Amino acid sequence: MHTVIRSASQEVVLGHDQKFCIIGERINPTGRRIFQEQLRAGDLSAIERDVAAQVAGGAMVLDVNMGVPLTDEADLLGRAIRLVQSTCDLPICIDSSVVEALEVGLQAYEGRALVNSITAEDDRMAAILPLVKKYDAAVIALPNDHDEIPMEPEKRIELVEKIVRVATTEYGIALEDIVIDPLAMPIGADPQVGRSFFNTVSMIRERWGLNTTCGAGNNSFGMPGRDDLGASFLPMAIASGLTSAIMDARSPRMVRAVKAADVVMGNDEWGMAWISEHRAAQAAEKAAQEAASA
Repeated sequence: MHTVIRSASQEVVLGHDQKFCIIGERINPTGRRIFQEQLRAGDLSAIERDVAAQVAGGAMVLDVNMGVPLTDEADLLGRAIRLVQSTCDLPICIDSSVVEALEVGLQAYEGRALVNSITAEDDRMAAILPLVKKYDAAVIALPNDHDEIPMEPEKRIELVEKIVRVATTEYGIALEDIVIDPLAMPIGADPQVGRSFFNTVSMIRERWGLNTTCGAGNNSFGMPGRDDLGASFLPMAIASGLTSAIMDARSPRMVRAVKAADVVMGNDEWGMAWISEHRAAQAAEKAAQEAASA
């Protein structure tokens, strides 16, 4: 099952037979005090630097979130999307909890977006799924509701079933346009959350063949050596069926881990991309050494 998203000039396909999709997480003010202050002042210049760093790191899609308190989020999101699209041609994941901001972002976007996100809550689906349909987008869905964030894979699957049923039958969303976030949780709070996540991913793949994503950093939150943990978590999740992640594309360790997983899973045919990047890195290192010794 393929989920297709695109910019004005570039298409990215999520699928179990495709290379793992790296969704760059950096354009997000959460936990970034200086960036928040800049956005409140109307200064979006940091976005261009964030775009450049993520593109250089290997991002294939860029998540754009402008959730800054005491601002007009809808206006900021529209401006940010236009700026990103003027800077690079990667597709965008439009990320907001504010329905009005999502619509402004979808109006501003040139292409086929990925909307982040809905839950299994009836009011949330009723507010956002009509926009997904109207603007011919794909959508990320999380299996939690008003009552809880369930820890058991079976309960998460029940909520996925509800989301799939409502989205496809009540709103006419194509099954392949539903991307499930199986809820990666902090391993430091519960040592069983990794297993629960992997089992949920596997069950989603086996039952529906849906594409999946997650906030990759959630698993290592609060732990030291987060890049090391992420570089372990992601290949294991990929083997379970994860097809994308919202992650720090500036982390060479995590990016190389998912690209290595592509080779092992057979999604980088004959390892050609891996070999090409390895040779390019060797050539760059040799050139740097020669320049330093000249």
